[in-house]
Amino acid sequence: MTESLRVSEGGEDRVTATELTLGVEEELHVVDLRTRELVPRAPEILDRLDDANFSAELHRSVVETNTPVAATLDDLRDGIVTLRREAIGVAESMGLGLVAAGTVPVVDLDSLPVTPTSRYRRMLDEYQMLAREQLICGAQVHVGVPDRDEAVAITQRVTPALPVLLALSASSPFWMGEDSGYASVRSLVWMRWPTAGDSGVVRDAADHDALVDDLIASGTITDPKMVYFDVRPSAHLPTVELRVTDSSPDADTVVLLAGLFRALVLRAREDHRAGRPLAATRPPLHRAAMWRAARSGLEGDLLDLPRSPVPVPAAVAVERLVGDLRPELEELGDWEQVFDLSVQALSRGSSASRQRRALARRGRISDVVDLVVADTRGGATGIGPGGQTVPAGLTPYAAVGDEAFPAGDVVPAYQPILNVLSALGPAGLRRREDAKDDEQRARGITFSVAGEAATRLFPFDLVPRIVPEGDWNRLRGGLIQRVRALDAFINDVYGERAVVADGVVPGWVIDGSPELRPSGALVSRPGTRAQVAGVDLVRDGNGTWCVLEDNLRVPSGIAYAMQNRRLTETVLPELPRPAGLLSPEETPRLLERALVDAAGPGAGDEPAVVVLSQGPDDSAWFEHRMLAEEMGVPVVRSTELLVDDAVVYRIENGRKHRVDVIYLRMGEDSLVHSPGADGMPLGPSLVTALSAESVVLANALGNGIGDDKAVYAYVPQLIEYYLGEKPLLADVPTYLCGIPEQRAEVLGRLEELVCKPVDGYGGDRIVIGPHASPGDLAAVRRQIRTAPHRWVAQEVVNLSTHPVFDGQELAPRHVDLRAFVFTGKESVVAPAALTRVAPAGSMIVNSSRGGGSKDTWLLG
Repeated sequence: MTESLRVSEGGEDRVTATELTLGVEEELHVVDLRTRELVPRAPEILDRLDDANFSAELHRSVVETNTPVAATLDDLRDGIVTLRREAIGVAESMGLGLVAAGTVPVVDLDSLPVTPTSRYRRMLDEYQMLAREQLICGAQVHVGVPDRDEAVAITQRVTPALPVLLALSASSPFWMGEDSGYASVRSLVWMRWPTAGDSGVVRDAADHDALVDDLIASGTITDPKMVYFDVRPSAHLPTVELRVTDSSPDADTVVLLAGLFRALVLRAREDHRAGRPLAATRPPLHRAAMWRAARSGLEGDLLDLPRSPVPVPAAVAVERLVGDLRPELEELGDWEQVFDLSVQALSRGSSASRQRRALARRGRISDVVDLVVADTRGGATGIGPGGQTVPAGLTPYAAVGDEAFPAGDVVPAYQPILNVLSALGPAGLRRREDAKDDEQRARGITFSVAGEAATRLFPFDLVPRIVPEGDWNRLRGGLIQRVRALDAFINDVYGERAVVADGVVPGWVIDGSPELRPSGALVSRPGTRAQVAGVDLVRDGNGTWCVLEDNLRVPSGIAYAMQNRRLTETVLPELPRPAGLLSPEETPRLLERALVDAAGPGAGDEPAVVVLSQGPDDSAWFEHRMLAEEMGVPVVRSTELLVDDAVVYRIENGRKHRVDVIYLRMGEDSLVHSPGADGMPLGPSLVTALSAESVVLANALGNGIGDDKAVYAYVPQLIEYYLGEKPLLADVPTYLCGIPEQRAEVLGRLEELVCKPVDGYGGDRIVIGPHASPGDLAAVRRQIRTAPHRWVAQEVVNLSTHPVFDGQELAPRHVDLRAFVFTGKESVVAPAALTRVAPAGSMIVNSSRGGGSKDTWLLG
């Protein structure tokens, strides 16, 4: 619905490269950057812009830009980017964003009035729903053709190529908050207007004018500007105007469309002048081709008209069109540029596809709006030396305690990473995110969340985290020390309890723990109980590492840490690797060695190890399969295990295979009640095998006592008691609500402390005082008073932050680090650690709560 492109005064003097000049009208949605909703605030933006290049539209939620006349594609790009930059600058100063896309998904129809001009009010009165729902944006390309008879002839000849141009532009998959199933729902909405679509056969300018007069006489339209043919002689300029395409977030797509359309116009003009016959397409076939382009964009098939009505892959149709136009593109000097842009467009896919990917990552429609806002902004940053769009640079921010950019300075180790990321820019990194998503889908790198039917891609941020060599060496020593002490503690708890008798740990801490299990006493042979330990560490604002939690039951994340490195190597191969970077690929071998070492004396020289999982329903099923495959051992479910004469067997194809070590990847309660191969609960028979010492569970049952948050408060004393050593790692100051004087302090400082249930994990039921609502604080206060021994409180740690790419820039997010210790005949720290990332505004890093992860570069 744009009619306002102006021809610059003296334009002919500026145009020297070709008489086929170019111009573009772009319609831009206005969205609230906080709510992501389409808002009617275009007039506020337009009040601060020059009306020579910016204008209003039917709806007050749209700003239109009108480029100066351009002779070259580089000039056109410069005009597009300059106007975008100017408009975006004004909009963002008001908390608004501009979106160059066919539609935006978050819309409240009742809050979007039309622009209050007499013409637009008349249109609303006449067309009703069509006008109210005209919440769409297109990009109109103008090519200078002064002779109106030639202009009409050209409109007839370029029609067969229009579906390919629409497919290239497709950027509107969402309509009124829902996925429409189309790549360009805008084109469907647009086609509801009575004059939209193919004009039919028109012989010359007089015939065109007579058709327009007849339409006005019919009362269908009121003026020539309401002729919305797919291609038309402009109603107000000496140009041929292309009107079928969506607005495109990427400015390069607009330039590609302009380059192709100008070449089509040149070819049509020459064919007309030479008297060549018109290769007409039957109107129903043309409508079918346009529908197919709107339905599929670049991700499906297109009709390759006028060659054949048989569908071909979109890439083939695009390549054929570009190839067919090579003579005209070379004559215009546009061949190399258009060819490169077409290759880029096909490699990226349509904006519609990228928007769907953005939604699929986290299921948030707001992510779609953020993506198109960022893509539109990315096209508004400048022009490179070769005429290409230069993406916004990724610049450091200033954040106290940040690991990469403390106080705005770049830590030297991160400078090479920043150089690569800045060179790629936001648009380049978004393309790498798309590639990352494809890799994850291909490899099945997913996890599931309770209550959700579908699995999610494991969230992964592209900016790697570096743990310096000095830090990692200190951490390794402290991690091994800590796990050895906790393993000794668990053995003692289920044995003589000397730690209680000697007054190191109060008996109530152990007896009151929900994780004290009778099953823990089934391990009678002295030895390691925690073959696989996970320790969660945080780094405070001063650079000091401390332990946040211990995980001695079923710690997860090993495979995800390995896959994060593999994803980085695949998606960002150009990142320079620092000296001393540890490879995570040794991790499965070290894990297998610890599991083999755990086998009992009756296992023989080659103990048989299996990974026991709940199967595809388990949230970490991907990890179970990967670790089993990497170790070369079977992954089994309980229904594949049989206990016969106190020996555990794996059943495969009706044959029994002895099992000596079970790497347990399911909770104890699930294990006890799961059916075995004989259909009976596995628990009782497995207890028999454990008592007979014919099988070892890694980790042992009952290990949760070592994860208890109340026990955590005593770990420094446990290290001194069992090992006779001073702790190498710091702990977070912790208060036990079961001790009256400490409980009183906690209740008096609830708004300052972090409260945790002693058996919580994964961020479960944590209340962070400074961020909690009065209602949350009141609720935890009641719980502490009711069952004080079930709660602890900790001082708030000023967690370090680390840069993430948020879709448009680098931003700080809180992070932690899960390290893994494998214990067999000796303890080793795995050369793979999982950095977990909290969502914006949060300190909780659990992936099921919207957190992410990173490739962690351990230097050693």
